[in-house]
Amino acid sequence: MTKRLPLAFKALMAALILLTCHPVRAEETRGAVTNLPLPRFVSLKSSETNVRRGPSLTHRIDWIFKRKDMPVEITAEFGHWRRIQDRDGQGGWTHYSLLSGVRTVIVDENMLSLHSRPSEDTPVVAQLESGVIAKLEECTASWCKIGAGGYRGWVQKSAIWGVKPDEIRE
Repeated sequence: MTKRLPLAFKALMAALILLTCHPVRAEETRGAVTNLPLPRFVSLKSSETNVRRGPSLTHRIDWIFKRKDMPVEITAEFGHWRRIQDRDGQGGWTHYSLLSGVRTVIVDENMLSLHSRPSEDTPVVAQLESGVIAKLEECTASWCKIGAGGYRGWVQKSAIWGVKPDEIRE
C-alpha cells in the first residue's frame, strides 16, 4: 500500500533538494530569481500582509504584518516568494506581489530631530516619535533625508531602520 505525501511536504523536499544542488556561497549576494542584491530593503504594499512558514500557500501563516509601507528586509528568494524580516527579526515568506520597491524607514529614536541639512548644528524642522514610518529619499555616509507627515529633513542614519549602514543614495 502506497501512502501519498502531503503537497507541503513535497514542496519542502523540493526546496531542500534545490538548496543541496545549489549551495549558497558567502560571496553570492544576488537573488537567484531577480538577480537583485540580497539582503535588500523594500516596503509592504498592503495594510495586511500574510507571512508564511514556507514559500507556498500550503504553508501555515505565522505572522500578519498590519502596517502599510512598513520597511522589511528581503533575505531570500524562491520563485514568486520572498523571505522577509522586520526590524525585530520576525518574519517568514510572503508573495512578491505584496511588496513594493518604494523605500521607507522606521524611526528608532524617540523625538528624533529632523534637520534642514545633514548637520547637527542646522535648524530642526520637526521631531518624529519612535515607530514613525517615513519615506527614504537620499543618504550620505552618515545622514539620510526622509519625509513624514508633510515634513522633510535630515536625520542621523543610525537613528532609523530600513537602510544599510554603508548605503549611499542620491
